[in-house]
Amino acid sequence: MAAIITIAIIVIIALLLISIYNRLVRLRNNRENAFADIDVQLRQRHDLIPQLVDSVRGYMKHEQKVLTDVTEARAKAMGATTIDGKIQAEAQLTSALQGLKIAVEAYPDLKASQNFMNLQEEISDVENKLAAARRYFNSATKELNNAVEVFPSNLFAGMFGFRKEMMFDLGEERREDMEEAPKINFE
Repeated sequence: MAAIITIAIIVIIALLLISIYNRLVRLRNNRENAFADIDVQLRQRHDLIPQLVDSVRGYMKHEQKVLTDVTEARAKAMGATTIDGKIQAEAQLTSALQGLKIAVEAYPDLKASQNFMNLQEEISDVENKLAAARRYFNSATKELNNAVEVFPSNLFAGMFGFRKEMMFDLGEERREDMEEAPKINFE
């Protein structure tokens, strides 16, 4: 009788471990799939950046550093190989693009250019899609992180190689920009 109870306990523990492991794998795969959606949008964004830089280069002869920053940040973002590396590189690229957007404000002729306006519209569309994909990715990451940290799966997550993962956030500089009230100018 004691042997049957021992075997039953071992089977229950084994089934629990299998269930926890499978759930963690599903959550990790869901997070990776969510990042694949982000990756598609990032590629579109990376493809548009050279066109943007080329369209403003003629107007912004004195803003070479801004253009160089955008180009270098794009190269780093395209060269990143891990999810965490891409998240960090994309935060730098977003910051560089923000600097370009600010520099463009000083060039009314550029802002009136139809080519530039079309490019801005395309980039805005990609950024909106990217924001939606980031929200989904962060939701998937939160689910995985919760599973890694809550009992009883936290007891086994480390043994199976699961760890708390990084969210895709705006970065400190961008967060500060978002917290400021927008400046409205009626010139």
